[in-house]
Amino acid sequence: MSALTSREIQLASRPHGWPVPENFRLVEKPVPELGDGQVLVRNLAMSVDPYMRGRMNDARSYSAPFALDAALDGGAVGEVVASRSDGRKEGDVVVHGLGWRDYAVLPATATRKVDPSLAPPTAFLGALGMTGLTAYAGLTRVAAFTPGDAVFVSGAAGAVGSLVGQIAKALGAGRVVGSAGSPEKVAHLLGLGFDAAFNYHDGPAKQLLRGVLGEGSGIDVYFDNVGGEQLEAAIAVMNPFGRIALCGAISAYNSTEAPTAPRNLATAIGKQLTLRGFLVGSHQDLAGEFAAKMAGWLAAGTVRFDETVVAGLENAPHAFLELMRGANTGKMVVTLP
Repeated sequence: MSALTSREIQLASRPHGWPVPENFRLVEKPVPELGDGQVLVRNLAMSVDPYMRGRMNDARSYSAPFALDAALDGGAVGEVVASRSDGRKEGDVVVHGLGWRDYAVLPATATRKVDPSLAPPTAFLGALGMTGLTAYAGLTRVAAFTPGDAVFVSGAAGAVGSLVGQIAKALGAGRVVGSAGSPEKVAHLLGLGFDAAFNYHDGPAKQLLRGVLGEGSGIDVYFDNVGGEQLEAAIAVMNPFGRIALCGAISAYNSTEAPTAPRNLATAIGKQLTLRGFLVGSHQDLAGEFAAKMAGWLAAGTVRFDETVVAGLENAPHAFLELMRGANTGKMVVTLP
């Protein structure tokens, strides 16, 4: 056994409704010796993401639930500090799936090497990582975006939504509108180049969306991060043959009751709409195309990424709880000094 120890965040209990700090615990464990083909990674930063809330439930889903009394996992970027693989050497910066801990031991084949000269390490968890690919694949493939489309993005100040709107503008959208949860976030979206935005706390979503679109105007593409009332509002204003990419439904993640909306799904029949859910893992074939385009957009200043950074592994549960409350602008990341 290695003399090295590592802190990790474990799931102490399953949340009922909104998670609380008591659902998590910080523990210290010895780091195992490396086996053939494995690497030891010192994590530099980790991601907290809305999908993790579903994995805290003991329920069947597209991803296995987190185990109780075991470390959580998720996207992380770190530096290889020891290697027993020809494919990785000490000093390599890699992205992998064992976040929520200081050190990770895993097969070298489960890591992806990145170039830290291109961007700060945290960018490979956001704009240049799974978050960016989610935005790109959802917009271009799932929602079949075409230049000139009018696009609505819910939760648009978050990690994925803020990139969706900017990518749509970069690809020639006719108009891009977004929703966010505060006046400051609405102003932020306008600063990112959105044509219009509204604060969804200001009234009924359908009324607010119609207000920013203008009388008689509809949308061709809706990128849904929220579900519920905002999905209902989007269906109401979709143009015929509109396309909806169902990425998330954060409005219902902590609810203990069945959602009351959308109540107008039958409208999708007459409008001949397409509603398609998706998981980014099914679109990895777009990774190379996406990475090349995003690197160019970032270099040109066409797309900008924002981060809300929380320092310290011990504060990762707090960062996750703040994410669930919508306290972040852009990607929420935890750095591990």
